[in-house]
Amino acid sequence: METIGLFGGTFDPIHLGHLRAAAEVRRRTRLARILFIPSYLPPHKTPGTAASPADRLRMVELACRRRAGFEASPLEVDAGEKSYSILTLRKVRALAPRARLFFILGGDAFLDIGPWREYEKVLRERFFIVTGRPGFDLERAREVLGGRLRDDIGPLASPGSLSGTAPPPTRVVLLPIRALDVSSTKIRAKVRRGEPVEGLVPRAVAAYIREHRLYRGRQEP
Repeated sequence: METIGLFGGTFDPIHLGHLRAAAEVRRRTRLARILFIPSYLPPHKTPGTAASPADRLRMVELACRRRAGFEASPLEVDAGEKSYSILTLRKVRALAPRARLFFILGGDAFLDIGPWREYEKVLRERFFIVTGRPGFDLERAREVLGGRLRDDIGPLASPGSLSGTAPPPTRVVLLPIRALDVSSTKIRAKVRRGEPVEGLVPRAVAAYIREHRLYRGRQEP
């Protein structure tokens, strides 16, 4: 059975922290591929401080290029509307009806799953891989939704356990990783100050930011 990881986010811009996390998830879980899915421009973004959806998608495409098992997906950007995980899930399911799908989330993002649209359906229908980030205690994920999911959360059983014919023993897999302490916010701030961002983003992404003069607008609040 093909296994696909769904890695969503604004990716504003995508950086080496995102890529390192995805690479470690894929190496340890043996997922067949990971789809990087940039969201459409969120309504709370301040005009002039973020790249357009098309620019963010293009940077993800550049970052995934020549990286085995990584693919950029235009599903949410092409939709041109507010992004909801349940809708993205249905679109991916239509494209890959026989695949086993895993949402890839940082532990802090998983703790905020309650406000997701139809989150109970998402939790019931799909699996999750919840990763640790710098300074985050991954065990806190067991307390999400008041601890209601505690019996459905557990560690990765073995490197190949997500791709067998039988489903994983838990719907939410906790996976500590050696994440890089890099953030898109810090990268945008460095660009505004005229500082180089090589070493924080792929070289092709750094060149794209320079060529298209991204992130040089007014300062973010």
